[in-house]
Amino acid sequence: MPDTMPQPAATRPAIHPGTRIGHVHLKVADIDRALAFWRDVIGLEEQQRYGDQAVFLSAGGYHHHIALNTWESKGGAWPPPGTTGLFHVALLYPDRKALAQALLRLLEAGWPLEGASDHGVSEALYLRDPDGNGVELYRDRPEAEWPRDAEGKLAMVTRRLDLNALLAEAN
Repeated sequence: MPDTMPQPAATRPAIHPGTRIGHVHLKVADIDRALAFWRDVIGLEEQQRYGDQAVFLSAGGYHHHIALNTWESKGGAWPPPGTTGLFHVALLYPDRKALAQALLRLLEAGWPLEGASDHGVSEALYLRDPDGNGVELYRDRPEAEWPRDAEGKLAMVTRRLDLNALLAEAN
């Protein structure tokens, strides 16, 4: 792979706006330990399993949103700081109540948060899975509510998310 990437042509069209990230495969050290988090704490449903090598999980019966595998990582350690790799995988919840219910699941499981932010465009919870992978659980605000500057450009922020106010919407 070259050290520098070619610059895109100014006339090349952007990626199709309907494009979505379909699924993420995570290298994990132990399938059962990872399942205890992704299935039992987060609440994804197991769709298919290949022994102790791989499992495919989703929301709503999709073939998979998250795949866990030990193909190159069985018994492995967290990646050391200062290395490249996945910063986090983000799960988008449909509304604030669903995000509040996700927070309640985390609290009931005793799973620690690393942070919670209001970005103006979204509200997000940040944590790590048992293999050190960053996880963001978030919901988007309606686009009409997104903060904009005087020129109408997006003006995202990072403010403390009021977890008590969020939890009040869990029921």
